[in-house]
Amino acid sequence: MRHRQVLAVATVALFGLSGCADRPNDLDTYYDDPAPTPTAEPVQPSVRPQAAPMPPSSSPAPAAVSAALLTDEDVAGEEVVPGVGEVSGCLTGLTRDTSRSATWSYPSGSKLEHQVTEYTDRGASAVVTRADCAGKKLTLTKQAGVEIQRAWCEGTTCTVLLAKGKLVSALSVTAGTGTRATDAAKRLLPIVAERLRSA
Repeated sequence: MRHRQVLAVATVALFGLSGCADRPNDLDTYYDDPAPTPTAEPVQPSVRPQAAPMPPSSSPAPAAVSAALLTDEDVAGEEVVPGVGEVSGCLTGLTRDTSRSATWSYPSGSKLEHQVTEYTDRGASAVVTRADCAGKKLTLTKQAGVEIQRAWCEGTTCTVLLAKGKLVSALSVTAGTGTRATDAAKRLLPIVAERLRSA
């Protein structure tokens, strides 16, 4: 009886070994490796090319406008210093996109303003002819090379308009008295006319 039990155990062991005999002793063949988990690459944020910043819109004044505008040197004899602020009075009615202006201050606090405007849609003479600045008309010496000139004084402010081609040159002087304003306008008129002729 004991001999049969040993034989049965040997037989089972033999079959067990024969079942493994046709496979290599390699654990890799017994177990399938789990599928490799793909490593997710970091997603790069989509970068859209940014447009270059637009320069501030600026419409430079035509060369003729700049050439006709008074400079600090032109008014140095008036003993003024560059002022701040925009033109006022009758000159505001002439302001357009193609206008350039400059202001100065006298030591007394009086004000000197000059503005040059180009009219592309009409002649400058027509603009000055139709202009109606406040005050009493002032007669000044006619300047050569200027198509038309007109002047007014109201209180302590005198305004002078000159036209040539497409340009209107406008001067305004505000002084302590009307007489001082008139005198300053007379002194500056030839300089304003010369600037306009050379533009």
